[in-house]
Amino acid sequence: MTPPADAATQAARTPAGQARDKILSTAFRLFYAHGLRAAGIDTIIAESGVAKATFYKYFPAKDDLILAYLEKVDDVWTGQLHTAAEAAGPDPAVQLVGLFDALTSACRRDGYRGCAFINAAAESASGTRVHERTVAHKENIRAWIRDLAVRAGAQDPDQLARSLTLLLDGGLASGVLDGDPAAAAAARDAAAQLVAASRSTAPTPN
Repeated sequence: MTPPADAATQAARTPAGQARDKILSTAFRLFYAHGLRAAGIDTIIAESGVAKATFYKYFPAKDDLILAYLEKVDDVWTGQLHTAAEAAGPDPAVQLVGLFDALTSACRRDGYRGCAFINAAAESASGTRVHERTVAHKENIRAWIRDLAVRAGAQDPDQLARSLTLLLDGGLASGVLDGDPAAAAAARDAAAQLVAASRSTAPTPN
């Protein structure tokens, strides 16, 4: 597919330093809205208004662009989770619950289509670079939550971290499947119960 004349003209006027950002921002929008495979390279080139040669200069293969997209999503979503946790206050236990406020905000956003990493994992084969990047993202989130759980005094930080990340992923999926932002509030309430239970002192045997 050949880019329209106005796109070619725009590409000629686009400074080289901005071309990669334009490609990536276009891919970010199209990949999230339509899926990794449905959004084709020709469409991304046409809508970003860059020359095909410029596109391949920065992204020799489609997977290179997908990985850059996932990196950007990682930065945005991880930043939102950290911001929500820190806004809840300095107590790690409170932060473990507060991070779910990022889920509430995400589910209420126009055009919300669930977790980009879960979506990407569903479209990529195990062992590929794309699939490995989705796994790495989930592992990094769980490691951060585990660190908070340790500092919160959880009896079993590993179990709490796994439970909360499963709850977070479930809330992300439910928000798009149900189309109801209330799913995020329910996830937050469940997280509060899990955190409280994880810190309770077990009774001493008689």
